[in-house]
Amino acid sequence: MFNLILFGPPGSGKGTQSIKLAEKYMLKHVSTGDILRSEVKNQTVLGIKAQAIMNTGELVPDELLIEILHAVMENNKNAKGFIFDGFPRTIVQAKALDQLLVKMQVSINNVISLEVEDDEVVNRLLKRAEIEGRKDDNTETINNRLTVYKSQTCPLLEYYDKQKKLYRIDGIGTIDSIFKSICSKLD
Repeated sequence: MFNLILFGPPGSGKGTQSIKLAEKYMLKHVSTGDILRSEVKNQTVLGIKAQAIMNTGELVPDELLIEILHAVMENNKNAKGFIFDGFPRTIVQAKALDQLLVKMQVSINNVISLEVEDDEVVNRLLKRAEIEGRKDDNTETINNRLTVYKSQTCPLLEYYDKQKKLYRIDGIGTIDSIFKSICSKLD
């Protein structure tokens, strides 16, 4: 089983690249945001738990996210592997994911970090907001998301680099050129 984590700041293109990588390597694309929305929409037991928490304005706790990921992995045992998009976001989540994977007798094989400068991220997200009419992508919100990414998620790069699993990829260029750069590290 091949398991991959894709990191990058908001607007780095990780969602786009995750979909392409999942298709090429026949991996199950795991986006915690998508999973949460699906669980809530389908009113599963985990979805009902998550909805009750989100209704209070709180973040879904790590334990529940891990429980949901475990359920997704159990329900996709025949997958060749998984690509984790947007998870883990903190060292605590990474360690919890490692523990889950040990129980399942698998591990993370590689971690890709899409490297994109802040100015480029801001420009991309403001452009996306304009095109898609997204009100949550304004300069203040984008800068806050970048600050959170740097303080909470960037320490994960060192965590995975120490495990010799991290590849840093320039996230500037065409979708296809970035995809080829990622594949050259994985193949």
